Amino acid sequence: MMTIQRKLEELHRRNEEAGRGGGKERQARQKAAGKLSARERLELLLDEGSFEEIDKLVEHRCQDFGLAEQRVPGDGVICGYGRINGRLTYVFAQDFTVLGGSLSEANAAKICKVMDLALKVGAPVVGLNDSGGARIQEGVASLAGYADIFLRNTLASGVIPQVSAILGPCAGGAVYSPAITDFILMTDKTSSMFVTGPDVIRTVMHQDVTKEELGGPLTHNRVSGVAHFLASDDADCLALIRELLSFMPQNNHEDPPRAETGDAADRQDELLDTLVPAESDQPYDIKEVIDRVVDDGYFLEVQEHFAKNLVVGFARLGGRSVGIVANQPEVLAGCLDISASAKGARFVRFCDAFNIPLVTFVDVPGFLPGTEQEFGGIIRHGAKLLFAFAEATVPKVTVIARKAYGGAYCVMASKHLRTDVNFAYPTAEIAVMGPDGAVNIVYRRDLEQAADAGSLRKTKVEEFRRRFANPYIAAERGYVDAVILPRETRPRLIAALRMLDTKRETFPPKKHGNIPL
Repeated sequence: MMTIQRKLEELHRRNEEAGRGGGKERQARQKAAGKLSARERLELLLDEGSFEEIDKLVEHRCQDFGLAEQRVPGDGVICGYGRINGRLTYVFAQDFTVLGGSLSEANAAKICKVMDLALKVGAPVVGLNDSGGARIQEGVASLAGYADIFLRNTLASGVIPQVSAILGPCAGGAVYSPAITDFILMTDKTSSMFVTGPDVIRTVMHQDVTKEELGGPLTHNRVSGVAHFLASDDADCLALIRELLSFMPQNNHEDPPRAETGDAADRQDELLDTLVPAESDQPYDIKEVIDRVVDDGYFLEVQEHFAKNLVVGFARLGGRSVGIVANQPEVLAGCLDISASAKGARFVRFCDAFNIPLVTFVDVPGFLPGTEQEFGGIIRHGAKLLFAFAEATVPKVTVIARKAYGGAYCVMASKHLRTDVNFAYPTAEIAVMGPDGAVNIVYRRDLEQAADAGSLRKTKVEEFRRRFANPYIAAERGYVDAVILPRETRPRLIAALRMLDTKRETFPPKKHGNIPL
């Protein structure tokens, strides 16, 4: 019979084995691939000395296909909790050195336990993904494990923040857990995501594609929009997660944390008065406007490389965390298209779920025209952004910097979608369409019959701009609360957000709306 001392020695030995993961050789291969170990990742992510591990000695139960001899304490995933910037955070980190980080029944149960605890306590969950997918030897038990995780991702959505880092392969059913979470980060050259790998596509579809082209970090950051951030390596990714969580509350019952700033709330920036061109067809970088308005000029952009005609991200105003949505005149003149609409809608709904006020900068000529957009469902996708802004109950403040034409004016957090405070610069043009287009329609016959059509068109355009395409008409009707100088943007926004600090708004009783997915 094993003595107490021998039991303690055996537990210590198994703990040591758990710390080494799949052994020195596999750890060396992990390092050679430019990747940190699972434990190193957790050390960088969490505050020093704060990690508490759960289920360190759990092993898989499969006895078939030679797995009986490949039992490692922890079974390829490290789970527990710690602190990020002093705040409680639940974590799991898949260990690729143990059976390729594949998901087993026991492995999934560990992840589910962490997620259940996070929901009970009301704290974020961060998943560090590095796995070859379902453990084939365990069959349906492995698939059931994925489904158990998917359910918890869904139940936690909008209740606690969920962040996924893809730090290696993530394939097949494994991709759907990150897809349900709020933010996905990928690392350059070492991460990948796809439902079906290149070999299967080559065999079934007769299409040649590399792993990087199919599901690499550049593909998902620039083309598909699946990922939200592109990090240079593991360390950069983990630091970015820490920064990202600093803008969020612990759960949907809390407000985001306030930050101390030396940036004066009443600061005005005279350069803003000349940064936005008066001519509606001249491009400029809306991010320069944002940087000059927010605290300390710091703006954490989300999905920077995808749908660049719309800019979204986090900043602070007077120490308050805010979500910013802005048209980008430098790209497609700031038009809304399918990708931008989906990008904006998702971000707006996240901010609304977690009590983060929304600040919107508008300079939009309309929705992008063309058969590609119409056939792709721009009506449905554009309605997502409209639905998201209309549904949002957090404080909403809008600044119309220049163009606000047609239905895009309505969609971009207009007063009619329950936006609380709407400002406009003197350069703002609010109309059904631009003056040139409007004159060509309204005065078509006069222009066809005029001896000097060019001179008449110019006169009518100036008349239209004076009578309709200016912010004062909207202000007369109360659709704009104030016409402000651009230099006043920061103090005006901060004052509005302070006034809205205790805002409460409710919906008619219902289970949930039916957003046009």
